[in-house]
Amino acid sequence: MENINRILSAIAAIVVGSGGVIGLFFLANYLVEKLPRKWRSQILPWVYTLPAILFLSAYLVLPTLRTIFLSFFDRRSTEFVGLENFQFALTDSSMLIAFRNNMLWLVLVTTISVGLGLAIAVLVDRVRYEAVAKGLIFLPMAISFVGASVIWRFMYAYNPPGAEQIGLLNAFVTGLGFEPIGWLVNKSINNFALIVIMIWLQTGFCMVLLSSAVKGIPQDIIEAARMDGASEFQIFWRIIIPTISSTITVVATTVLVLVLKVFDIVFVMTAGNLDTDVVASLMIKQMFNFRHFGRGSAIAVILLIAVIPIMVVNIRRFQQQEEA
Repeated sequence: MENINRILSAIAAIVVGSGGVIGLFFLANYLVEKLPRKWRSQILPWVYTLPAILFLSAYLVLPTLRTIFLSFFDRRSTEFVGLENFQFALTDSSMLIAFRNNMLWLVLVTTISVGLGLAIAVLVDRVRYEAVAKGLIFLPMAISFVGASVIWRFMYAYNPPGAEQIGLLNAFVTGLGFEPIGWLVNKSINNFALIVIMIWLQTGFCMVLLSSAVKGIPQDIIEAARMDGASEFQIFWRIIIPTISSTITVVATTVLVLVLKVFDIVFVMTAGNLDTDVVASLMIKQMFNFRHFGRGSAIAVILLIAVIPIMVVNIRRFQQQEEA
């Protein structure tokens, strides 16, 4: 009953807060209309961005500052411990495994999904069934991470040798006469098995964005290269890639940010067991399983610091595109 009351109180606070922001917007807009014209043009843009600024401050900026503050305190957020939580986050063996796994995810998911997306975008650009092919490849994007993880749990399902295999992959392996493989319990391959799911989900996203960039390349440039004797491989490396390099960078950085925050796949497939934890899953464990708010907050701050350089690169790339 107490939890229900808390939930209802939180919902009421959100509704009242949202209504207050909307009312404040209309009041400010009304007051600005009464000002002289020379002031109105300078103040009015701030009035229209006021709701977004207030919402971002309430649900993003203030929680971020609160998290940074809690990262310097103990598990109950009562005693100041300085950098002790960060020392744990950077030296603990489980954290080091998570950092290793995250690097593996970053390199493989970004490289393979962007590479496959680009290759598919170029290959299906001139085929008759382009829409059907792109639709099938993009289809996994319509599935949530949790839903995709449940699907792939059946794909990776493992039973001991001699038993009937309900997993598609092990049914195929045993059909060829080999022993079934414990895709999620074998520490040498379980991280790669999880990474495959993310690649399956993100390749369609990369393909759609890169396909639009490929279609934006002037055809007269490509035709001129063919008339000069350039092969399709040379056109791909010397014309297509340099021309859409800015789009490739934006897509890659977007995937990088998404991979840094990956949690759902690991949680559903292995719960972080057998050395499959990533930084985000350990943050959840420290915060909600072990109830150590200091360590959980410190890991969240580290994730924030890791994302900032990628976002800066993305923003600068957008600015360069606008200037061009």
